[in-house]
Amino acid sequence: MFDKQRLGRLKWACRRGMLELDVLFMPFVESGFEQLDEEHQLIFERLLTFDDPDLYAWFMGHLACHDAEIKSMIEHILQRVKV
Repeated sequence: MFDKQRLGRLKWACRRGMLELDVLFMPFVESGFEQLDEEHQLIFERLLTFDDPDLYAWFMGHLACHDAEIKSMIEHILQRVKV
C-alpha cells in the first residue's frame, strides 16, 4: 500500500512544528509504522492531517479525542514510545 514515495511523504508529515510531536512521531514512523496492518497505517496517515494544537492536546491528555480510531492510534503510539 505504501510505496517508497508515499512513505517518504508520510515521514515528511511526521516533522511537525512542535518538538513534543516530533519526538513521538519520528521514532514511531521509523520503528513501528511498518508493523501496522494496512488499516492502521491509514489511520496513522489520517492522524497526521490534524492540526498540531489538537494533536498536542490529545497526546498530552489535555483534551479527549472523540474519534475512536484516532484515539486508539494515539494510545498505541504512546504505549510504543514508553517502552
